[in-house]
Amino acid sequence: MRIVLRALLLASALSCATIATDVLAAPTIAPILTTPDARDARSYAQPLVARVTHVDLDLVADFNAKTMSGQAAMDVLAAPGAQEIVLDTLDLQVSKVTDARGRDLPWTLGAADGELGAPLTVQLKGAKRIVVHYTSSAGARALQWLPPSLTAGKAKPYLFSQGQDINNRSWIPTQDSPGIRQTWTARIVVPSDLTAVMSGERLTPKGEPAGDGKHAYRFSMDKSVPPYLIALAVGDLTFRELGPRTGVYTEPSMMDRAAAELVDTEQMVTTAEGLYGPYRWGRYDVLVLPPSFPFGGMENPTLTFLTPTFITGDRANVGLVAHELAHSWSGNLVTNATWPDSWLNEGFTTYFENRIMEAQYGAPRAQMEADLDWDGMQADIVEAGGATADSTKLYGDVSGQLAYFKGATFLRTIETTVGRERWDAYLSSYFDRHAFQPQTTAGFLKDLRANLIKGDEALEAKLQLDRWAYAAGLPDNAVHVKSEALAKVDAQVAAFKSGAPASQLAVSAWTTQEWLRFLNNLPRKLTNEQLGDLDRTFTLSTSSNSYIRSAWLELAIANRYEPALPALEEFLTSVGRGLFLRPLYAGLVRQGDWGKPIAVRILAKAKPTYHPTVAASLDRLVNGA
Repeated sequence: MRIVLRALLLASALSCATIATDVLAAPTIAPILTTPDARDARSYAQPLVARVTHVDLDLVADFNAKTMSGQAAMDVLAAPGAQEIVLDTLDLQVSKVTDARGRDLPWTLGAADGELGAPLTVQLKGAKRIVVHYTSSAGARALQWLPPSLTAGKAKPYLFSQGQDINNRSWIPTQDSPGIRQTWTARIVVPSDLTAVMSGERLTPKGEPAGDGKHAYRFSMDKSVPPYLIALAVGDLTFRELGPRTGVYTEPSMMDRAAAELVDTEQMVTTAEGLYGPYRWGRYDVLVLPPSFPFGGMENPTLTFLTPTFITGDRANVGLVAHELAHSWSGNLVTNATWPDSWLNEGFTTYFENRIMEAQYGAPRAQMEADLDWDGMQADIVEAGGATADSTKLYGDVSGQLAYFKGATFLRTIETTVGRERWDAYLSSYFDRHAFQPQTTAGFLKDLRANLIKGDEALEAKLQLDRWAYAAGLPDNAVHVKSEALAKVDAQVAAFKSGAPASQLAVSAWTTQEWLRFLNNLPRKLTNEQLGDLDRTFTLSTSSNSYIRSAWLELAIANRYEPALPALEEFLTSVGRGLFLRPLYAGLVRQGDWGKPIAVRILAKAKPTYHPTVAASLDRLVNGA
């Protein structure tokens, strides 16, 4: 292996035009891509000099100080003659760095950048293992510490982490880049009345006595993962099995509703395996978090984190579960090497999610969801500044959810062009060839050409691969899946626009997807009488379905419909999911003298309940901070 590393480093020094495909050390250590587009501008790490291959965490969760403190011991794979290793940190208080024998190693903390943090440079002095002793800050960007009042049970505090995309450096000093995959273990000490869970194998499900009224929980991940997938949650948690390899964690008061909504999870795993090969992570459990969780879900290996807003009592939003499950192949198994390649993660997963939904719930359900995604893609292109805007390119700093929607449309277009059977065979083999490895956009296109197109110039021309990946807008071969069910909804939109009262609309047994099509396609300018008619007839302001309620509130804001303001304030102060929050605050800001003061007032009230990353984003949007 030393020969492989030396050759790789030499090649890198002379040219960055090749991709390293050899494993550098143990089989679980993923290769480093050395093409120019694989250089991670959002990490200080220099992995071709020295890279982290494994992390052992031993940390205490202090709910009073809101800190994680202890040590991170890292195995280091260094090039011959390498003198130092560079780690990513964000607001960490480092007390010392030692080697495996406890001998001090010289270290320096570089100048801090508000977004990237500061580089921690450690002089190796021949060490192959280093130990960083540190404490996180009370405002660590990856961590949200909830008081009991913000939990479902209202009795005990709660902690959860959100690592994607570069937040984990605020509680773990490591090389925080998706292309530098690592194995890890953890020992987490928490108050004895709380339970800790992590995104790895749970070695001590009931915890071990750790003195001073505390318990320690141990975890292990023996498959290399990108650092952002190391995840932690601590709270008053209970567990219920859903199947032989699936289950749900949540607070006791939420368990019955959560388990009922997730009843199809075990079958979903089987369905996904039938499409693209075996599930390789052991268990697939789900953690349903308090409402302040900032995303719909997070695909942490072995333990998907989910927002409680997906629970609507009718399983209408279990596409979210299918999405996070699909990440077990696209994102977790094959990972974007850098963040400009993130469509390889989200676009693949959105496509795979839709295939799971089709296989499990039928083509009409999948068609509805794909058609809605098309609507979202068109809206995002407009929001980005139109089809010529750079932020509509798949590779790069893509706008909104275009990495999801345009990426999925790209893959669906390939499927339609070459045929499903041929495409599925390719995609299964792609996941096998690149399992537990990072991937770049250039690398994916190269793989497509080698293993699917195989020199077929006519097919190459039809697919327009480079235009999809690197050009703005939407290529003219894009496949739009249209839903018959949503076409019927469009007829009801037309009827309402023509003057039909809400009570005469045919909305019986509409799904969430149909309601979203209806509300989002209504004119943005309606009269107070029309809005009142909709709200009275369909009780939109008090809907328990967060998707429907947020779409209604967007419409109400666009019309300055003041009767909806109490419902708006209640919603914004009880939900932390950015997908819902940002459009509502943005809508208020667009309303100028009427809406912006409302946004400022509600954000001041709700900000302490939001995840730090969401709070900062909304603060910039509303206050320009």
